[in-house]
Amino acid sequence: MNTRPIIRIGRLLYGFSIVAIGIHQIIIKHFRPEVLPPFPGWAQTHTMFPVLTGIALVIAGILIAGFKAKDICLFLGYLFLALIVTCHLPYILFIGPGKLTDLSVWFGAGEALAYSGGAFVMAGSFSGKPIPIGRIFFSLLIIMFGCSHFVFPVDVSAMVPKWLGAPLFWTYFVGAALIALGFAIIFNIWIKAAAWLLAALLFLFFLLFHLPDAIQNPSVGYGNEIVRAIICLQFCGIAMVIAVTNGRENKQAL
Repeated sequence: MNTRPIIRIGRLLYGFSIVAIGIHQIIIKHFRPEVLPPFPGWAQTHTMFPVLTGIALVIAGILIAGFKAKDICLFLGYLFLALIVTCHLPYILFIGPGKLTDLSVWFGAGEALAYSGGAFVMAGSFSGKPIPIGRIFFSLLIIMFGCSHFVFPVDVSAMVPKWLGAPLFWTYFVGAALIALGFAIIFNIWIKAAAWLLAALLFLFFLLFHLPDAIQNPSVGYGNEIVRAIICLQFCGIAMVIAVTNGRENKQAL
C-alpha cells in the first residue's frame, strides 16, 4: 500500500489547522486559550505578542503543509511542549481559579499537548521512524475527551443529532470508544486499526457536529467555530499518519 498520499493529507490537515489558529489569533489580537493561558499576564496585555505568534504559526503551518519541513515540525512540537511546562501547568496548578479536579481546566493544556504530539507525529513521518511521544501526547487528549463524556454527559448529549436518538447512549458509547482507542494507541495495541478507527470517528465528529456548527455560527468568536472544525480535521489527520507510519514501521521491522 502506498502510504505517501495519506501522509501528505495528514500533513496538509495539520499544517492547515496551524495556519487557521494563527490567522484567528491575528484577527482577535489575543492568544487562543490552548496556545497560551492567562499566564504570564504581560504577554496578554500587549497585542504585539499574540499577533506575532499568529504570524509565526501561519508561516510554520504553510511550511508543514506544502514542504518537507521536519525541523519546523520538531520546533513546533518543542514550542508547544515548552508552553505547557512554563505557562499552562503553572497557571493550572498555582494561579488559575479552577479546581484541579475539574476536568475542564485541563482542556487548554490538553489541546496544546495534542498540537505538540501532532507535530512530533508529522516529524516522524518524514523519516519513517515514528517518534513515540507524539502518539502518546496526542492520545492523552483523546482520552481526556472520552472522560468528558462521562463527566459532562448532559452537555455532551445535547450535541447528539436528534435523528440519531438515544443521546445518552451515544454519549457514553463514544466516550468509552475514545478512551479505549486512546489507550490502544499509547500502548501499541492493534495500533493501526485503532488509529484508523479514531480517524474515522473524528471525521464523523467533523461532519455531524463541527461542520454544521461552523455553518450556522460562522461569526461567533470571530470565526472560532470554523477554527474548531478545522482543528477536528487536524486530529483526524494526526490519527491517519499514526496509522500508516506505524504500519510502515512494522513492515520495516519484519
